[in-house]
Amino acid sequence: MERGDDAALVRAALAGSDQAFGLLVHRHQQALRAFLRRACGADAEDVAQEAFVTAWTALRRLKEPAGFRSWLFGIAWKKVLTRMRSTRRGEARDGAWLQTRPQSVSESHADRMALERALAALSPDQRAVAALCLAQDWSHSEAAEALSLPLGSVKSHLARARARLLEVLGESDGR
Repeated sequence: MERGDDAALVRAALAGSDQAFGLLVHRHQQALRAFLRRACGADAEDVAQEAFVTAWTALRRLKEPAGFRSWLFGIAWKKVLTRMRSTRRGEARDGAWLQTRPQSVSESHADRMALERALAALSPDQRAVAALCLAQDWSHSEAAEALSLPLGSVKSHLARARARLLEVLGESDGR
């Protein structure tokens, strides 16, 4: 298939041509990735991939085939906003956890920085479980329900988070 305009490629993709959608990806991937590098930096490649997968699965919802490019960029932008919101929520959880921790008089700035680095090194699930179970004293079951995770996953995330935090802070877990 020759490189036609976007509308023709969209129509061909809707008719079942994977090659047509491949041409759409080839045509727009460089511009989309450049936009995303400016919009979200390090996550650009992942967001671009997610945007193309979403475009492929949602192609039937595209009302105007000639508007594929702007539709695709809109999908990518929504994914950037979702990631930004998720990052802010994670940072807010971490900040809330740090603020609810009892502060010892002898706690130094270096200790606080070490704790922040340790929290940053945790996976998002581990941070969320630690914030709920360690900082807010939630039960494993409550955290599992709130985070839509299996109970066993909550327990393993908590164990790993606790071990990592203690390791970074140079303490022993007493076991």
